[in-house]
Amino acid sequence: MRCMKFTIQTKVPGSLARAGIIETPHGVIETPAFIPVGTKATVKAVTTDEVHDKVGADAVLANTYHLYLQPGDEIIKRAGGLGKFMNWRGPTFTDSGGFQAFSLGTVKGRGKKIVEENNQVPIKDNLASVDSESMMAKIDDDGVTFKSVIDGSEHRFTPERSIEIQHNIGADIIFAFDECATPGADYEYQRKAVERTRLWAERCLVEHKKNKDDITLFGIVQGGRHEDLRRKSAKDIGAMDFGGFGIGGSFDKDDIGTAVKWVCEELPENKPRHLLGIGEPIDIILGVANGVDTFDCVAPTRLARTGAAYVYPSSDNKGRINLLNAQFKDDFGPLDPTCDCDTCKNYSRAYLTHLFRAKEMLGATLVSVHNLYFLVSLVKRLRKAIIEGKFEEGKEEMFALYGLAKQPVPPKL
Repeated sequence: MRCMKFTIQTKVPGSLARAGIIETPHGVIETPAFIPVGTKATVKAVTTDEVHDKVGADAVLANTYHLYLQPGDEIIKRAGGLGKFMNWRGPTFTDSGGFQAFSLGTVKGRGKKIVEENNQVPIKDNLASVDSESMMAKIDDDGVTFKSVIDGSEHRFTPERSIEIQHNIGADIIFAFDECATPGADYEYQRKAVERTRLWAERCLVEHKKNKDDITLFGIVQGGRHEDLRRKSAKDIGAMDFGGFGIGGSFDKDDIGTAVKWVCEELPENKPRHLLGIGEPIDIILGVANGVDTFDCVAPTRLARTGAAYVYPSSDNKGRINLLNAQFKDDFGPLDPTCDCDTCKNYSRAYLTHLFRAKEMLGATLVSVHNLYFLVSLVKRLRKAIIEGKFEEGKEEMFALYGLAKQPVPPKL
């Protein structure tokens, strides 16, 4: 059995930031790294060759909940596992499916829209306002019973079932089943969710160790925005025999400098840390500064499908432009003059605007390639800066770009 191996190459003095290498049975991930999301065994609108060759990504992450519902984990197992099924040559991740089971389709009637848009919408902060008959997910100490957002059929996930499904899907790195409480949940509920997550983590490990394959299981830390709960969860999960760790929950920028930092201060230094569902550029910079090794998020491709593109901030944008705006109809410059992705080298803003206005599918593909490349290359710049001993300088310059930039110049990383 070939196990995952994590090596720290460089640490930033006086900081949690570090650069390393994750070695998996299907290839190497150089960290820190952004992992594109292929929810249903596809990075939306982009082929796997493009994700590898044009975006430069080392790995992809798929979603257990969605693959369980469609096409079914047994089919993926018979296909030879996730990588072979989707024709991806590199490392793969799957999440546990818990977040989606708890949150997707919480209110009846939202399921179809969520499936179409592939949004990850959190459970309402105040569940008291939701009619009990509208609830599609019911949580108890053993697991969660939920209704499919596809056809309304009833299903149940337990820690053991989540691990079984993920082993069938066959990713290199999988995650323990956890309870992701909403940010608006009160302290007592967050405390109970942390304890439930701990107990479920133990059950996940027992089930995982029944398998004699080369899959690595990561534990997940919860605790909301409460320092004592976050640190307790990190200590509890960090003491278990996991190959690495995921940091769960819904975060804003303040949380990445606090809750994420608290967790990384407590977790074992010699194992990788993954921040689930975070993908905005400034959030990634903050995450790397606070000890995170890998990130995933649906945002780059979801935004691209609406005509929104990441760009380096300048005096006339805040790091993002909307190609449906009239000002770009006759703008023959590149999408981002500082970017060297395939889209920016070969297509103008005017052409991309035309594609979206004409509702041509190619627009979503070209901007998805750009948005993914933008984040992947951003994190590669951070990695390079760490290795070269320039991270603190580069970090401050990036902070300035996203707050006080006057001209569209790329950071000197």
